[in-house]
Amino acid sequence: MLPALSPTAPVILTPTGDPTPVEKAVVDGIAADFGPEMFLYTVFYRPDGSCRIWYAWTAGGHHLGDRIDQTALAAGLDCADNFYIARRHLTEHQRGRVRVEAHPLRLIMADVRSGVRAPEPERDKVRRLIGIAAEDSGQPELADRPVPRWMGVGPALRNR
Repeated sequence: MLPALSPTAPVILTPTGDPTPVEKAVVDGIAADFGPEMFLYTVFYRPDGSCRIWYAWTAGGHHLGDRIDQTALAAGLDCADNFYIARRHLTEHQRGRVRVEAHPLRLIMADVRSGVRAPEPERDKVRRLIGIAAEDSGQPELADRPVPRWMGVGPALRNR
């Protein structure tokens, strides 16, 4: 004799205002289209003018990104170097309101190990940006404002 089947409650899908699950699915799908050892910086532009940023790493990217960060910090690299080196190798992809910056981590590691540094004009741009942000927030202007530390391409630093 077969067991009696009991009816199950229907699954009710309720719309919410939280875009997180959809954005995560999109980021996971985008990451699947890239090769290994990549750091992906994904920006979702919203209709209200705001944006939301997601970080993702493809296979092997988590560990390599963290190793790059340890090497860069030990070498004294700063955020101007981080911007400069990352921009040297990135490719940008845009689809509708989603922009992806893809960073090949092996090329970034090669630059970090070989001592590539941001030129002084790039470093000055970072200082000016920090100065504008300080002024806008009411902080005192420092004549010789230091450039902050390396910001990271691995999850340990990026997700702090």
